[in-house]
Amino acid sequence: MAVFDTIFRQYDIRGIYGQELTETDAERIGWAFGKYIQARSINKAIVGMDNRPSSPVLKAAIIRGIQAAGPDVVDIGTVVTPVFYFATIHLGIPAGIMVTASHNPAQYNGFKVQVGSRTLYGAELQELKDLANTVSAIGEPKSKLHYRSVTEDYIRLITEKVKLGPRKLKVVVDTGNGTAGLFVPEIMERLGCEVIKLYCDSDPTFPNHFPDPTKVENLKDLRRTVLENQADLGLGFDGDGDRLGVVDNTGEIIWGDKLMVLFWREILPKYPGADAIIEVKCSDILVDEVKRLGGKPMFYKTGHSLIKAKMKEINAVFTGEMSGHMFFADEYYGYDDAIYAAARLLRILSNSDQTLHDMLADLPKTCASPEIRIPCAEQDKPIYVEQARRELAKVADSIIDVDGVRASFPGGWCLVRASNTGPELIARYEGKDAATADKIRAALEQALHPLKLDYPPVA
Repeated sequence: MAVFDTIFRQYDIRGIYGQELTETDAERIGWAFGKYIQARSINKAIVGMDNRPSSPVLKAAIIRGIQAAGPDVVDIGTVVTPVFYFATIHLGIPAGIMVTASHNPAQYNGFKVQVGSRTLYGAELQELKDLANTVSAIGEPKSKLHYRSVTEDYIRLITEKVKLGPRKLKVVVDTGNGTAGLFVPEIMERLGCEVIKLYCDSDPTFPNHFPDPTKVENLKDLRRTVLENQADLGLGFDGDGDRLGVVDNTGEIIWGDKLMVLFWREILPKYPGADAIIEVKCSDILVDEVKRLGGKPMFYKTGHSLIKAKMKEINAVFTGEMSGHMFFADEYYGYDDAIYAAARLLRILSNSDQTLHDMLADLPKTCASPEIRIPCAEQDKPIYVEQARRELAKVADSIIDVDGVRASFPGGWCLVRASNTGPELIARYEGKDAATADKIRAALEQALHPLKLDYPPVA
């Protein structure tokens, strides 16, 4: 009765509810987690959930499993993932499971697993899977179940840590009917903003769009609403509130790497010479700006768990991902919190006379693709990544292979890497102008042949 191997991913546990991930699976995973933390002298765990229809059933199963293993459980109810992370610190309980499938379609669900100050990934999750496969029946509960809300504590934390400047801001908030809608509008209003709500009602069928702010099609209504209301900016959140999407006052999407430029401009003057982790999907614009500000850029792997671990290893003060995960350790706890990141952005903007668009107007204008997802069977991903590395090495100036293949060319670069969350490759490219971008795109397509990028060339 083995737990399906397919649900244990690089960063979390995730699958289609009722098919790949069942209530029985959740009980056994909960039991394994209970044994895992007991072996590390932790005897209490926090459990939270997002707003998906299957989350209450899976949460109850996880709790039964943990209690059967022995540790007590604190149920914090329906929360976003950053509130779950906050609870582990605020309540002094350094372990827990968050029931969520983040931005995935409604039929999915899963678990993010926290032990100590780290989100488990890779081999640690595989150890949990191996433990789960040792038990067929979990037995009766052996411990206590407590209920505790930390929502007001979290809201107070954000509003006390971040004080906005004198400029009054009009903000459009789109939570895509995900769990973040239960938190974000109130927090933005408490910070002093005029808030225009878009798809903030909780509806886990996601009737308007998936709560995934990395995709252009999911931001079209946010862009339109910003322009219609002459708002200062638009903020989009993923399903569990740990990834942020931003639209400026002109309706232009501010991708994660350019957003990080704004944050680094605030942070690096306070930490001269600081190491700056640059996720491999990010633009050279970010690398050049970090250098200009006196930081030391270093490319690193994609993945919130991997980046958080690397941050702790080198004592980094801030970094982020193209996907909108932002990690602040200068004035915060270092975990990915889109609500806190939004508050920090509002602080920057509220203390400036410039529009958000004007703040980034001095950056070079390049032609860059967004993140492109190329369907590819799991067993074929390493084959195509190696093929791309071999072919791009023939034509590129240099290759960085910390995560997939990032190839540098005169005036631009491209990337191809294996997704750690699904059967696909991730690609991106950028050139100093349209002609350069077209050449780099052609080199990337040739390196991946016969796979297609399936995205229109950048204008």
